[in-house]
Amino acid sequence: MAGQLTDEPQEWRITASETPFRGNKTSVRTDEVEMPDGTVVHRDYQVHPGSVAVVALDEQDRVLVLSQYRHPVRQKLWEIPAGLLDVPGENPLHAARRELYEEAHVEAEDWRVLADVYTTPGGSDEAVRVFLARRISDAEGDRYAATEEEADMEQARVPLPRLVRAVLAGDLHNNVLVVGVMALSAALAGDGLDALRPADAPWPARPFDA
Repeated sequence: MAGQLTDEPQEWRITASETPFRGNKTSVRTDEVEMPDGTVVHRDYQVHPGSVAVVALDEQDRVLVLSQYRHPVRQKLWEIPAGLLDVPGENPLHAARRELYEEAHVEAEDWRVLADVYTTPGGSDEAVRVFLARRISDAEGDRYAATEEEADMEQARVPLPRLVRAVLAGDLHNNVLVVGVMALSAALAGDGLDALRPADAPWPARPFDA
């Protein structure tokens, strides 16, 4: 390996494709993909619109977290505010502001990009942009009317070192919480938060309108 360490865009030839399942927000696609040796294999994966997540950091360096039941894993997980990119081409910062308001009734003045990740690249094309939100405050107006799993959410503000210890101890498992907490810890130990990418940094995985 030489030069810059970066993932490389690449697309192997697809000889056939079908979508055997279509859900409300996601679907499952089956592609026949030609391997470098000429063989063709089937690859099933979830087609996903993409997501945003928010590490909201208060003036006491505590991170806002939410506890929500997740049926596929049969656990109530501590998470950070997050949600889908509901509209193709939606600006991820607008979506992040919306999710922070709807899930926590909080707004923020300073936004940065912490990390861009693929959650499960072997089985889904879901891409997530994890933001850092600072100078947070309670939002004005009525709270968003939560339903279903969100109606049972708990909210807490937890010091960052405690979250890091819980991740390393295997007590916290939500992927974007883990990514966000560890990225924030690394940024603080490195070049600092002001060196993070701006909130409108390009995102090739999910190009967006200004």
